[in-house]
Formats: sequence, structure tokens, C-alpha cells
Amino acid sequence: MPDLLTKLTSALAVERDRSSDFDLNPDVVLPADRKLRPAGVLVAITTVEGDPRVILTKRSSALKHHPGQISFAGGKQDPEDASVTDAALREAWEEIGLPHDVPQIVGKLPVHETVTGFVVTPVVALIDHPFDIMAEAGEVAEVFSVPLTHLCDPSNYQIQSRRWRGVRRHYFTVPYGPYYIWGATARMLRGLAEQMQI
Repeated sequence: MPDLLTKLTSALAVERDRSSDFDLNPDVVLPADRKLRPAGVLVAITTVEGDPRVILTKRSSALKHHPGQISFAGGKQDPEDASVTDAALREAWEEIGLPHDVPQIVGKLPVHETVTGFVVTPVVALIDHPFDIMAEAGEVAEVFSVPLTHLCDPSNYQIQSRRWRGVRRHYFTVPYGPYYIWGATARMLRGLAEQMQI
């Protein structure tokens, strides 16, 4: 754990450019006056079962936005949230039952802009105490984890594409077993992998 903490702290201290869902689509011209809503997600790295693993969720297929997709626990910053970190911790409690006092906040990855109009701050935290995972039935279909070594290996990432709103859009994926991790989540994880290579 101390070695991982040191490595993460050093990696996150290096400043990098922000990322976006448009990184692989350079022809997209974004309006300068666009309004982006702040959000925070928790990149929760647990060492409870031994080797470090990143906790992810599979969103409910009944949700209006991003149904069935893989994501971090997190969401938009509400007025009562003092910061995006507070938003990420609140959402992690609501979505997977992670108590506020369990995660050890290590730092943040660069912000990420999504096609849905959010500017997301990925908050990296270490978890070395077990907790009872409780998936919020209305939002979360499943909670699972992926080895950090898998997610930090650039060779596990692929670039794929599909048509979205009439335009061919390219995006990162980082498949793991039955889980198809793609889009904003994969792009933020790719950012973590890039930081960890330094």
C-alpha cells in the first residue's frame, strides 16, 4: 500500500492536459460559449483483496442516460456539495454504499469533458478497509472491480467507433472479461494509465 500510494501521488502530481470525449475526433468543433456542468467521479482503488483493483459499476438498463454502461461511482455536483470531491464521495455512498470516511483521497486526474455537457473531475482514492457494497437498485445493476495492472497497461486499450447523431465517432475501449468499458470511463482510465507510465 505505501508503494502504491507513493507511485499514485507522484503520478498525479504531473500536470497533464484535460481530456474529452472528442480527443479522437479532431474534426469536431466545440462552441466556445458552451455551458458545462461540473461532476465528480471516484476512481476507487481497493487493496482489500490483495492486488489493487479499481471499483466500477454497471449502470441500470432502466436509466435514461447511459443505460447499461460501465462507469465510476459519481455524478453531477449538487448545490449542497462543497466541491466535486464531495460530489464524488456523496454519489459513491449513494450508489455503492461506500462510507465517506473509508476512501483516502490521493489526488485528481485532469478534468474530462463529456458529449453530454459535463466537465468531470476524476478523484483518485485508495481503499484499504472492507465495506459492505450496496448497489443502489435504481441506478446500479452491478458493482465489480478490475485489476489496476490491466487498466494501467496501454496495450489493453483499443480505439473503436460507431455512428452517433449521424457522425462517425471514435472512442477508447478497455475490455475486461464480460465487461465492455468504453467512452468517457475508458478515456479517464487511459489517462490514469498514461500518468502511471511516467
